[in-house]
Amino acid sequence: MISSLKHPTVNVNGPQSSIASHRRQFSVLPPIPAVNTRRSSNSVVVSLSKPLFVSKIESFSPLGDLKRSCAVTNGDHTKKHDLVVVCKAYEADKASPIDDSQSPAEAARKLKIGVYFATWWTLNVIFNIYNKKVLNIYPFPWLTSTLSLAAGSLIMLISWALRIAETPKTDLDFWKALFPVAVAHTIGHVAATVSMSKVAVSFTHIIKSGEPAFSVLVSRFLLGETFPVPVYLSLVPIIGGCALAAVTELNFNMVGFMGAMISNLAFVFRNIFSKRGMKGKSVGGMNYYACLSIMSLLILTPFAIAVEGPQMWALGWEKAVSQIGPQLIWWMAAQSVFYHLYNQVSYMSLDEISPLTFSIGNTMKRISVIVSSIIIFHTPVQPVNALGAAIAVLGTFLYSQAKQ
Repeated sequence: MISSLKHPTVNVNGPQSSIASHRRQFSVLPPIPAVNTRRSSNSVVVSLSKPLFVSKIESFSPLGDLKRSCAVTNGDHTKKHDLVVVCKAYEADKASPIDDSQSPAEAARKLKIGVYFATWWTLNVIFNIYNKKVLNIYPFPWLTSTLSLAAGSLIMLISWALRIAETPKTDLDFWKALFPVAVAHTIGHVAATVSMSKVAVSFTHIIKSGEPAFSVLVSRFLLGETFPVPVYLSLVPIIGGCALAAVTELNFNMVGFMGAMISNLAFVFRNIFSKRGMKGKSVGGMNYYACLSIMSLLILTPFAIAVEGPQMWALGWEKAVSQIGPQLIWWMAAQSVFYHLYNQVSYMSLDEISPLTFSIGNTMKRISVIVSSIIIFHTPVQPVNALGAAIAVLGTFLYSQAKQ
């Protein structure tokens, strides 16, 4: 729909600026002989030489440095979140709307996000494969989890020392806020590894696809948050699919099942603590995860020693090496390094995309892990088990849509 504005110019004023009319009318700007920019003490007046037709409204966002935007200020200081209406417009003598989605910068950004996603999924699949290989021959999940965090911590410490990555600027408040996040992350990481040491990788990830259900339930009953009806409805296929897959799992193990469930709950609390504690912190995704790994390593190490201990590790090592030789060293190194890399890339992706896109990417990641692990490890799958997995993953996708 095309309507008209009475004023052919847009005034961008000081703190008390506003468009003459706040009515939601978007426009044909009448032709003006030439482009003219003039300044006064408190304003800049810009005139356009050709009429512009508004084709659609893209989004509303805080006032920033945006191209082709129609700004409506609220008549107060910018701290009160001035409003920008992002519009698509085209010149009257053009055959089609101006579209900057194919600009070099936008194309490069889409390519970058695509590379992030492909790398994230690939690294995650590789990690799960090597992790399961190690746990099959060397079933010490506490040590395996510790080595994963140690490898990531070492990689980042070297990167900071060599200035490959920028050293994060942190203070005591940052580490205090990070501590509960690290505790939850440690529990979730160990619980997932324990689960994979007892059951198939595909089964663990099917159960972990039920994490949104834990998120909604914890937020509702512990935090008092409410959600739209579609969010609650999306939990039905998630819970039903996970239950169906668990009941029909040929290699069902209660320890493995409970490990995946505890991991879900722990990661929900990790996300809650992260949102509450990291507001206003200026540490990027890569460095944030690096700091999280370091603190989780410090928390986990004494517990790993207490639960399993060097004597058990040494005996298990002799037995494993006698079966497959020094190849075990490479498997352990691979699972440790790839664990850090896939998590690091996922946090870097979150810096570039919306939470909704990240949720969809996380859902697709689980599909890739489930399918690849079934193929590589020849996991027997009954049709009803596959149906349950598909329903659970579909429910996760619907949840990510309804949540936004």
